[in-house]
Amino acid sequence: MASDPQPLRLGTRASALARWQTDFVIALLQSAHPHRYFESQLISTRGDRVLDTPLPLIGGKGLFTLELEQALHAGEIDFAVHSLKDLPTEDAGGLVVGAIPQRANPADALVSQAGYTIDTLPNGAVIGTSSRRRAAQLLHYRPDLRIHDIRGNVETRIRKALDPNGPYTATILACAGLERLNLMDVVTQILPFEVMLPAPGQGALAVQCRDEATSLSILDAVRDPFTAAAVAAERAFLAALEGGCSLPVAAHATRHRDRLHFWGRVSAVDGTQQIEIHAEGSLDEAADLGSRMASEALAHGADKILQGLPQHG
Repeated sequence: MASDPQPLRLGTRASALARWQTDFVIALLQSAHPHRYFESQLISTRGDRVLDTPLPLIGGKGLFTLELEQALHAGEIDFAVHSLKDLPTEDAGGLVVGAIPQRANPADALVSQAGYTIDTLPNGAVIGTSSRRRAAQLLHYRPDLRIHDIRGNVETRIRKALDPNGPYTATILACAGLERLNLMDVVTQILPFEVMLPAPGQGALAVQCRDEATSLSILDAVRDPFTAAAVAAERAFLAALEGGCSLPVAAHATRHRDRLHFWGRVSAVDGTQQIEIHAEGSLDEAADLGSRMASEALAHGADKILQGLPQHG
């Protein structure tokens, strides 16, 4: 059978991690569809261009996704590859998440120039992070820590954190990105979930497409139903709290046989309050489980913790 001459274009941000993720999806698709041709197309997003402002202050939803979605709408690309945690919980009109491949390690890691762990960091240590979720959980566990904004791609943040003349004692990065870029050698500690619960969808990729049967059929081969169920619960928890990716909301769901175990957390930005939610439910009711757990969190005061925070993301 002859190859289809028309290439299918996958939009990606320009960072090394985004390109790795897109190449990974292309390899999966190429293996499933050997007679098709897939190629990547670089697209710059606002979150990539505005590097002198803390992420929660930039404003607007989809800081790292909007331009990719616009290219999909315009027919300039056929698919867009995102880190799922960057993608707003509401689908853009006419677009859907067509596939979520198997998730990588969802945990966060500490990177420190002096080899510190979360417990051995000196009093008043400066931690570089632009994530309210990470900052809030750090301050809950270690109120003495100082949080300073840090921007840039994975490699830039590592360089800043390891600079002996820089302002940072350490930074926090997602294990999935470090593993994908073969940078785990800089990690001084993988943080336990008791200290640092991940962002909803962390470690998972989302392949977005137009809501068309042909596109969805092509993506069938790269879907992982168990990852999809877990992140559906996590993202439903976030959505029901009316939260964007810049809010201090964390969630992680795992499959145990035919059940889904859910762990959610809402933290005050100054670390003074934290609400923990644990539950389990069936795989086919994942989104309902996340929504119910959000209601429980709200009943325990999550609305007061989140009140007044800008809900970008």
